Amino acid sequence: MVAILGSVLFVGGILQTLLTAQRLEWFLIFPYHLGSSPYDFLGLAFTLLGIMLFLGGIVLAVHYGAQRLWYTNALKDGYKLEEEKLKGKKKYQSNPLLPEVAREVNPLTDFLEPKPEDSKVVEKEA
Repeated sequence: MVAILGSVLFVGGILQTLLTAQRLEWFLIFPYHLGSSPYDFLGLAFTLLGIMLFLGGIVLAVHYGAQRLWYTNALKDGYKLEEEKLKGKKKYQSNPLLPEVAREVNPLTDFLEPKPEDSKVVEKEA
């Protein structure tokens, strides 16, 4: 969006300079001998501002494109890891001859779940 605004201002500045200046001497795309009319300076200001905005828009587009690519790659890596975990669980669950998959130990919820040994101890005391 910034690059589009820059290109519009650049073209507007060039047209403004071409239409209002009587004697033009150019250095590439910049007029360097301007008259004393405020319209000449307005055209030069539009041209310079347009070039700065256009280049800034291109730099920002490349920067944000690189960030989006990095984020997309991070999402793909996370997706691949999750798929591998699910495939591993399904492989163990579908084959009854393989040993049961050890469940992950979570210290926060592990103490809340009753263990088989604890229930035997309570039955012996009663």
